Amino acid sequence: MKNKAWVEFKNMSVVELESKLKENEDELFSLKFKHTSTPLKNPLIIRNLRRTVAKIKTLLEMKRSESK
Repeated sequence: MKNKAWVEFKNMSVVELESKLKENEDELFSLKFKHTSTPLKNPLIIRNLRRTVAKIKTLLEMKRSESK
């Protein structure tokens, strides 16, 4: 499943990746906020989402450096 997500992100354009990044960062922020007030049933969601954000940022940098 991890490879499917990576391939899916690689096929996205820069604009799509930026919108996906914004969505994931907003979701991560809300989950962290909720987790501080009441513990989540599955706190690993936060870790997975944080890693997804890092993957998207990495791909964005790669695509931006290719275009230069």
